Amino acid sequence: MAIFTKELCQQKLNTWLAAEESVATGQSYQIGTRMLTRANLKEIREEMEYWGKKLAEAEAEEKAGGRNRLFHFCPRDV
Repeated sequence: MAIFTKELCQQKLNTWLAAEESVATGQSYQIGTRMLTRANLKEIREEMEYWGKKLAEAEAEEKAGGRNRLFHFCPRDV
């Protein structure tokens, strides 16, 4: 069972996509004496990859009903 739902993963991924768009349009700006610097683009992309993987896991679990399992067996000639 996944910790995060598909909807939550999609919401987080959309948030990080919006953050990337904000950084791409202006890294920092100043109003009067106050200055705002947005987050590092590298960190944003790492978070996007993380949530993209979590979304894929949630979709796979929804589709297959859980993670893939591999069973090992050892045939014996008795």
